[in-house]
Amino acid sequence: MVTLPSWDGFMVPVLQLLADGEVHSLRSIRTDVAQASLTEEQREQVLPSGSPKADNRIGWAVSYLYRVGALERRARGEYRITDVGVRLLADHPEGITEVELRQYARPGDSWWTTKATDNAPTSAVITSSPEIDPTEQVEEGIARIHADVAAELLRRLHANDPAFFEQAVLDLLVAMGYGGADGRATRTQLSNDGGIDGIIDQDALGLSRVYVQAKRYALDSSVGRPEIQGFVGALHGQSANQGVFITTGRFSAGARAYAEGVATRVVLVDGERMAALMIRYGVGVQVWQTVQIVEVDEDFFE
Repeated sequence: MVTLPSWDGFMVPVLQLLADGEVHSLRSIRTDVAQASLTEEQREQVLPSGSPKADNRIGWAVSYLYRVGALERRARGEYRITDVGVRLLADHPEGITEVELRQYARPGDSWWTTKATDNAPTSAVITSSPEIDPTEQVEEGIARIHADVAAELLRRLHANDPAFFEQAVLDLLVAMGYGGADGRATRTQLSNDGGIDGIIDQDALGLSRVYVQAKRYALDSSVGRPEIQGFVGALHGQSANQGVFITTGRFSAGARAYAEGVATRVVLVDGERMAALMIRYGVGVQVWQTVQIVEVDEDFFE
């Protein structure tokens, strides 16, 4: 993967774009700088949240340039270069480091502080060698925590008995909204070929049902095509046209190909996806800490 420039690497491209003296929207700045400076592969890189990394880093470059007076905000989300920005670009056409940008800070800009003082906050946003911006630090930190929690969820699910896993699967599907307001989920002990481990009634009368197969496989093992064929056979025995097969393990290529080609709608959920869904829908996890990220309320100042 081609490395994406850190946020400070976008300051010169931003200033070059705005050197025409015209007013540019932040959206157009992000688009035009990315198109002019990055490869398609770089533009396709995303944060854990799914938003483009380039958009985020260009946004921070604009923010810091605005803070030192290199850009002025003409209206919400609209920027134009200033005399300071023109001078900054002329002095550093090849690139601007944080140390160089710091020299343009206006008096009283405490956000440049790198250590705590009696009059300055400890939460400095600038370091001597940035790699990722604060938003990426938060998102990637959360992603790492979720990865650790997901691994632990799968370990715990595999360590429990099959009945516990089957109930956890049903709890997850209900939390995702299957079952509706008046529906219900029931674990079964049916012995059809392939087995049916649970039934979710989508409505109070059970006119619409989702059949579930839950298999507590070793985390490094794969569910093969025969198991999926058996599940499809069990669905046919119930005159059902849809089902969900969930496992703590993985699915082989043959299993996935068969599920995609068979007329009966079969959704395959492997362990990695199940753990991610459990975190997303709050099943088997609890919120340990909530972090609030703030920004200036532009309406307050208008």
